[in-house]
Amino acid sequence: MWALLERLLDSSMFSPHGICLLWEPELIWLHVTSDALIAVAYFSIPVALSILVSKRPDVDFGWIFWAFAIFITACGFTHVLSIVTLWVPVYGIEGIVKALTAVASILTAVILWPLLPKILAIPSPSQLREAELALAQEAGHRHEAEAMLRHAQKMDAIGQLTGGVAHDFNNLLTIIVGNLEIADRSLRNLGEQSRGQQGFAEASRERLARVIASAATGAQRATVLTQRLLAFARRQALDPKPVNVNRLLAGMSDFFQRTLGENIALELICGAGLWQAEVDPSQMEAAILNLVVNAKDAMAGKGKLTIETINVFVDELPAQHNASIPAGRYVQIAVSDTGIGMPKDVQEKAFDPFFTTKQPGQGTGLGLSQVYGFVRQSGGYVSISSEVDKGTTIRIYLPRTQAAVDHIKEDVASLVGSRGSETILVVEDEADVRSYLVETLQDLNYRVREAGDGAAALALLDSDPSPIDLLLTDVVMPGINGRQLADELCKRQPTLKVLFMTGYSRDAIVHHGRLDAGVSMLQKPLTQTTLAAKIRNILDQPRTAFATG
Repeated sequence: MWALLERLLDSSMFSPHGICLLWEPELIWLHVTSDALIAVAYFSIPVALSILVSKRPDVDFGWIFWAFAIFITACGFTHVLSIVTLWVPVYGIEGIVKALTAVASILTAVILWPLLPKILAIPSPSQLREAELALAQEAGHRHEAEAMLRHAQKMDAIGQLTGGVAHDFNNLLTIIVGNLEIADRSLRNLGEQSRGQQGFAEASRERLARVIASAATGAQRATVLTQRLLAFARRQALDPKPVNVNRLLAGMSDFFQRTLGENIALELICGAGLWQAEVDPSQMEAAILNLVVNAKDAMAGKGKLTIETINVFVDELPAQHNASIPAGRYVQIAVSDTGIGMPKDVQEKAFDPFFTTKQPGQGTGLGLSQVYGFVRQSGGYVSISSEVDKGTTIRIYLPRTQAAVDHIKEDVASLVGSRGSETILVVEDEADVRSYLVETLQDLNYRVREAGDGAAALALLDSDPSPIDLLLTDVVMPGINGRQLADELCKRQPTLKVLFMTGYSRDAIVHHGRLDAGVSMLQKPLTQTTLAAKIRNILDQPRTAFATG
C-alpha cells in the first residue's frame, strides 16, 4: 500500500502539462484563468451554503447542504491542481483528489435520490400563496362566526336582563292595576252613597274617574311592554299546538286591513298545501301584527303590504349564505312592504331591544325583538332583506311539525297535479332534496322515478326504457351535469320536456353562465305551489323537440 502511494506521489518520471501545450503563453494563461475562476466559484458555493444552513437551522434536510458543500469543495481543488500540474507534474496528487471527489459525488447522489420525493413534496411558492389565501379566507369565515357568536351572546345576556326586569315590572303592575280597580270600585260606591250631593262631589268624581282611566291605560300599555320583553327574553309561557298558518292569517286579514288604513293595499298569498307549524296561536297573531304595524309606519300611510306563506326546503347552499338557518323543511311567512327600507347598519340592529328609528315617544323599539324572541322560542328563525327606498321583507321560518294534523278541508284549487298517468324523472344529487321532491310530486298524483346523479339516471333508463313525460333535474351535479343529461335523454326521446333546478342565486347564474333561451328553470328553495304550477304549465304545452346544447 505504501509502495503504491510512493509511486503515485513520485513525479520524477513525468513532464509538466505545459509541455503538451508547447509552453504557448496564450494557451497556458487561458487554462490558468479558466481553472482559477472555476475554482473560486466552486469555493464560494460551500461558503454560501454554510451561511444559509447556520442562519436557518429550521431548513429541512440541512445536512444534505453540508454534503453538497464537501463535494463542491473537492471539485474546486481539482481545478487548482489543474493549474499546478501545468508546471509541476504532481499527477498522483491530482488523481487522489479526483478519486476523493468521485467518492463524494457518489455519496451525494446516493443520498439525494431517495430524498427526491420528500423534496418534491415541499410546497412551491405558488402552493404556499394558495395556502396563505385559503388561510386568509378561513380566518375571514372564523371572524364572521365569532361575530355571530358574540351577537348571540349579547342577545342572550340582554334576554336575561329583560326577563328579570319584566318579572319585577309585572309585580309592580299587579299592584298598580289592582289598586286602580279598587279605587274604581270605591268611586262607584261613593257615587251611589252620595247621589243627593251633586255640585263639588260630582266634579270630583268625574276628575277621579278620568285620572283612574288614564292610569289604567298606562298600566295596560306597560303590560304589553312587559309581554314584549318576555317574548324577546324567551321567558314567556307558550302554549304551542299544530296551527294552520293560512287559516290563522285569513282570520286576521280584516283586522290587518283596518290597522293599515284605506291608503295601504293588503295582499294575502296563502300557499296551497301548507304544512302545519307548532306555535302558540295568540303569540303568533301578536308577532304578525307587530310586523304589520312596523310595515305601516315604514310606508308612511301609503303603499302595499304583502303577506305570503309557502313551504320551503332550505338546502345546504342557501344555508351557507344565511348561516343562522339550518337546512330543513320550514313553513315560511314573508311580510313585504314598499316602505323606506333599511340600510345595512340598521338591519344588523333591527332585532336589538329598544332599538328604533322612530321619533322619541313614537315607538318602544321592542316590536321586532318580540318577533325575534317568539320565533326563536318556537324553534324557528327570522331573516331580514331590505333595500333603501324600495322596501323590506321579513321572513319567518317555522319548522314543519310532525304532530297529528287536524284534518280540515283546505282550498287546494290552485294546486294542480297530474291529469292522468304522467311520469316525472327526478335527478338530484342531494338526497334530502330529492326525497322532498319525490314526496311533493307523489302528493300531486304524478308517477315518479328518481336518480341520484346523471349516470344513475342513464342506467335507470337503460334498465327500464319506459317513456317519461318530464325530466326534473338539478343543473350542477358531479359527473354528468343537468344539461348534459338532458341532451342525452332528448336524443333517446326527442319530445321529452325538461325542467331545470338550481340551488345557486340568480345573480350567480347570470355571472357564471346562463342557461340557453327557451330553457325552463326553477330557483331553489322550491315550494310545492311553484313546483306544481311550473310542471303543469310545461306539461300542458305542445310537445316539441328540446333544444340540445
